[in-house]
Amino acid sequence: MLGEYPIEGRGAAEIAASVERAVGSGELEPGQLLPPMRELATRLGVNPNTVAAAYRTLRERGVIETAGRRGSRIRPKPATTGRDQSRIDVPAGVRDLSSGNPDPALLPSLAPALAAVAAEGDRAPVLYGADPVEPELERISRAEFTADGVPEGPFTVTSGSLDAVERVLLAHLKPGDPVAVEDPGWGRTLDLVPALGLRTVPVAVDDEGPRPDGLRRALESGARALIVTARAHNPTGAAVSAARARALRAVLREHPHTVLIEDDHGHGIVDLPLHPLVGGTHHWAFVRSVAKAYGPDLRLAALTGDATTVDRVSGRQRLGPGWVSRLLQRTVVRLWTDGAVDGPAVAAAYRSRRDLLIDALADHGVEAHGRSGMNVWVPVPDETSVVSRLLHEGWAVAPGARYRLATPPGIRVTVSTLTPEEAGPLAAAVAAAVVPARGRVQA
Repeated sequence: MLGEYPIEGRGAAEIAASVERAVGSGELEPGQLLPPMRELATRLGVNPNTVAAAYRTLRERGVIETAGRRGSRIRPKPATTGRDQSRIDVPAGVRDLSSGNPDPALLPSLAPALAAVAAEGDRAPVLYGADPVEPELERISRAEFTADGVPEGPFTVTSGSLDAVERVLLAHLKPGDPVAVEDPGWGRTLDLVPALGLRTVPVAVDDEGPRPDGLRRALESGARALIVTARAHNPTGAAVSAARARALRAVLREHPHTVLIEDDHGHGIVDLPLHPLVGGTHHWAFVRSVAKAYGPDLRLAALTGDATTVDRVSGRQRLGPGWVSRLLQRTVVRLWTDGAVDGPAVAAAYRSRRDLLIDALADHGVEAHGRSGMNVWVPVPDETSVVSRLLHEGWAVAPGARYRLATPPGIRVTVSTLTPEEAGPLAAAVAAAVVPARGRVQA
């Protein structure tokens, strides 16, 4: 043990593991300053390069952050503490509107497609050395990208949207680089960025997507990448409008070296047109997953981008998992070609459920947001009291802390399975929980 620092070890891996154990046990607390590398090396009796390698590993894992001469410290929110840990336990009998899941009744039956694809695989197994991308999946995806105004580029397949985002970030950035992220934004993205040793730079979001002024400030402050949700933004339901896309593209043209990552995970469940941002930066990636429309367990996303980005992503993928299962890719193709999902009908169903709740909340004087997707965002003065009161009244919603960095409090309501009969009582319960909190006098 090293004095006040519970750090030990002779090799870089041992030192890094020692710090991680101390963070996990609470002996090293978030924000605590670590000893300078040379000082730690002297105390441990090792070469300073060994400590430097250990600190580098810890940065890459998101355990510590380094601020030049101000030294290295434990991250305020270590990456090992995911935002999902803040989810609430839903007691029996409470209506769960916190999960973010699609309506199972709107998902297609997978059995026919899986059976057909399995039989095809039995006749002609996919072996090592085969093309990692199913040709028909690429053909259909490219046609849809073109129809939506996404520029032509190389193509690959990843294991869902977040897998694509992670691979693109690792392809271009180094630990410590800042990344512009939506605020509020998808909790897993807000966890992933620091877990990769990168720094989050919040960009405020309204109903039309990231605000141009916020993006400009983020890029001028040094952000090297931007992650944007095209439609069905989680948690607010925002969708990038045509006017907002033009404004954001103008900002990006001022910073052409920004790595642009666009996530269109809402494809297939929204009825708003896509307005892509690509065109103003040298490096870009556009990713479209099938999870929301066809089922979360279908871990597949189509990815296109500039040649350098896609080549790096594909090359690194070959060194790890190799490829996304061709059986899975063929299953998605069969679901597409069989018309297993009526996209317009699904989008209309989710729109109806959002509108029912938003209108009912408006009747009670409560502001709410939800242009697209399956979630409604309700600004509140105090998340804890509102979530607790709603739980007491039989409604479970997600606390906004899971999705926020610098924006004010709110709650996320997943309306994917909300019935017309429930919208009114839920709105009344939300209003009763919000209004008292707004009127509370602070001591």
